Amino acid sequence: MNQHNLIAIDLAKNVFQVCGMNEHQKVTVNEALKRHQLAAYIAQQPPTEIAMEACYSSHYWARCFTAMGHQVTLLPAQHVKPFVRGNKSDRNDAVAIAEAARRPGIRPVPIKTVEQQDIQALHRLRSRYVDARRDLMNQTRGLLSEYGLVAAKGHKAFLTLLRAAEEPSHSPLTPLLKSQLTYIREDYYQLTKRIGELTSLLTRIARQHPHCQRLASVPGIGVINATALYSAIGNGSQFKNGRDLAVWLGLTPRQSSSGERLTSGGITKRGNRYLRKQLIHGARAALSRCAGKDDALSRWATRLAARRGPNKACVALASRMARIAWVLLQRQETYQVR
Repeated sequence: MNQHNLIAIDLAKNVFQVCGMNEHQKVTVNEALKRHQLAAYIAQQPPTEIAMEACYSSHYWARCFTAMGHQVTLLPAQHVKPFVRGNKSDRNDAVAIAEAARRPGIRPVPIKTVEQQDIQALHRLRSRYVDARRDLMNQTRGLLSEYGLVAAKGHKAFLTLLRAAEEPSHSPLTPLLKSQLTYIREDYYQLTKRIGELTSLLTRIARQHPHCQRLASVPGIGVINATALYSAIGNGSQFKNGRDLAVWLGLTPRQSSSGERLTSGGITKRGNRYLRKQLIHGARAALSRCAGKDDALSRWATRLAARRGPNKACVALASRMARIAWVLLQRQETYQVR
């Protein structure tokens, strides 16, 4: 058996590329394995370090290999790409993963628990239903506008539009199109029902989990944001401080420097797009309630909105919410209004 102290695996659906490196960073093996062969191969290896990209199915395999006694490291895919040499191939990708795993400056991705992945799956399903309902409403508005039926945005206005369009006395619409509006209404209510069921399920999870309870105590972080944060970062121990979390979320300014010149631009928009969007939505809701409040966070947000405008204030507040959330997770405390 080849002696190697690092095994890098290029994950796939059916064919996995396995690259072994010894302590001198020399490739000892680089072969392709079928899906049913991978677990058996890793089980035969002595306890060693295994490196993979944080991508499709990586957390599942990480939990499997950890249970076998190996030390698993998940690497951000964007930090592995610079190490790829030569043409794009599974062999070169596996070598690049092995070389990236040896670099001390690359922060690994924490392995998600089954509970975290369950919550993440609920969020993805809910997001898909929300998008489908929005697309249904927009398409229906566009179709009916061709017949002279125009309505304002919003769910209430949309349902009013459907009722008006289904009226028998409305002559611009033919029976052919009116018959389709019944199915549109059914689709709308079915999607709304699924969104409500998933929201209720996430609410029950948030009420039972201590981390989610702490996160939900922060202004602007409700059930959706609390469960989304927990599913993404766990207890946040992978970050050195709250700013690191804000940087990971892409909520900090993009900086460019040359010599003594330093310029700042808009936010970097790195990391989890869904989580960043939800935090900004939460910050927008919190900012709308800051007027008249006398706590330190509300005063700061109100002054910032007056000086820089509400949009920039929302992003800054979202960044501050993320920092507060990290502190609460590390101290295992709830947010106290000051």
